[in-house]
Amino acid sequence: MVDDQLALGMIGVSAGNGHPYSFSSIVNGYDDAGLAESEWDVIYDYVREKHPSEIGLDGVQVTHAWTQDDAETERLCAAADIPEQPDEFTDMIDDVDAVVIARDDYETHARFARPFLEAGVPTFVDKPLSLDTDELAWMRPHLEAGRLMSCSGMRYARELDTPRANIDDYGEMTLVRGTVIKDWDRYSVHMLDAIFNVIDADPVAVRAADAPHGSVAIETDGPLVQIDTLGDAAMAFDVDFYGTEKTTRHPIRDNFRAFRRLLSEFITQVETGEPAIHPDETLKTMRVAIAGQRAIETGDHVKLDSIEI
Repeated sequence: MVDDQLALGMIGVSAGNGHPYSFSSIVNGYDDAGLAESEWDVIYDYVREKHPSEIGLDGVQVTHAWTQDDAETERLCAAADIPEQPDEFTDMIDDVDAVVIARDDYETHARFARPFLEAGVPTFVDKPLSLDTDELAWMRPHLEAGRLMSCSGMRYARELDTPRANIDDYGEMTLVRGTVIKDWDRYSVHMLDAIFNVIDADPVAVRAADAPHGSVAIETDGPLVQIDTLGDAAMAFDVDFYGTEKTTRHPIRDNFRAFRRLLSEFITQVETGEPAIHPDETLKTMRVAIAGQRAIETGDHVKLDSIEI
């Protein structure tokens, strides 16, 4: 930490994922021309529509950025006024107070996280953390020690504040449905984090439906949770709650505030050393993601307790 400013490193990018640009712009603010030229038009549009008071996190700056492509790194740094571009991602270990691995190709997460975690650098890993049980077992102590955090921004979605605060109004919850684009392995975590941060239920087992897309029913000790991942489809990040007293539908579209809340929670974890999310919750989410993938691939009814981490 230099001059009471927490130095944050940003590592990305992966195909189709603009989180390095979103996260860096939320923390640092943005350069209008630089972000416009990044070709992430959706991010440019929703960031520049925000009031200046919502841009930037006090006491935090993204000071270092690295991607696997030098030209991409230059675009990212230009978009969010990031001053340092190390040659290798590990070169920033001694110069940052924390790091964000803003890639959602989960197969690479352990490789990028390991050097930082082993050096004691607090690390946020983009969703999903990992679908490999051996990797998750290695990561578990770091989650428990408050060195590692991972989740979807949908966990903090503004659109779910009202049901979260008024869950008793629904009576007995009988069904919760989540619908999202893309594939189960990378995008189911959006709905898992969104839903299980609202309802008080523990997953027990999963089974896949015979559908042209990833469709998984999650048996819990409460309501049935149905999640559909639609593949390449029109925009959908939607959660529906069905109770005996009330039913509501919640399209989730405010990525900016979800990401801002996520980053704020991570910074609080860095400052306090206390996990922002209980490690068991993170591992539970990954167990459901793994079980759902197995169910889709095999057609089996997969029990959560069969997945050991």
